[in-house]
This record gives sequence, C-alpha cells and structure tokens, in this order.
Amino acid sequence: MTPSIFVYGSLTTALAHPMGDRLRREALLIGAASVQGRLYRVSWYPGLKMSDDARDVVHGEVYRLTDPVASLAWLDEYEGIARGALSAGETDEYIRAETLARIGGGEVLAVWIYWYQRPLDEAARVLDGVWRG
Repeated sequence: MTPSIFVYGSLTTALAHPMGDRLRREALLIGAASVQGRLYRVSWYPGLKMSDDARDVVHGEVYRLTDPVASLAWLDEYEGIARGALSAGETDEYIRAETLARIGGGEVLAVWIYWYQRPLDEAARVLDGVWRG
C-alpha cells in the first residue's frame, strides 16, 4: 500500500484546518509537490479533476502516513467516502486513487490522491492550481 498522500485543500499547512492538524500529527511532511490535473472551486472547498494536458498543474503537499490504514480510513470519511476508496460509488464527490506527484526537487513519488468525480463548470477553475481557501 502506498504510504504517501498528496493534499491540495483544507489539509495543507497554509490553511491551518483542524483536520490538517490531525494529518500532521499522524504523518511526516515530505514537502511541496505538484500533480497533473485541474483545480476547481466546488464551494468553500476545492475539487481536483484529472487532465491529459501536462500544462495543467495543481500544487499541494505530500505527506508520508505513519499508519496508512488508520489515516486513510478517517481521510476517506472526511472526503465523503464512507464505504472506502475502492468501493466509492458514482454518487460520491471524491474517489481515492494512486497517482504520481512531483516533489519540489523533481523526484516523482506514488501517492494517494482524492479526485473529484462530479461535473464542474469551467468558470470555477482555479487557473494557477493553488487553493487559498
């Protein structure tokens, strides 16, 4: 099981959210990172959609989870995947899947990520790929 996760919204250090604080208690911050994708404002929170265009980049952080099974269970619940990532249904907003993240120094690492899976309006896109809340 991949022990690392890429976060791009309320779980990042910059936003100082209580669930992000919990993540930092249970994981080691590897550092700033990016993934290929498109970032959108869903509401007060972001959604990350897959993209085939290498110019579409979303910025966030990668953490190495101390206990991936335990941490991913509460992270799935936080992201609204009550049944677990591998059985997420079409009605769930997010699905957890493995992808590749590029760490600040250029290293590529396999990570878990939460992809948004509902339709979004292009007008809600965050063009610079940085979620500021």
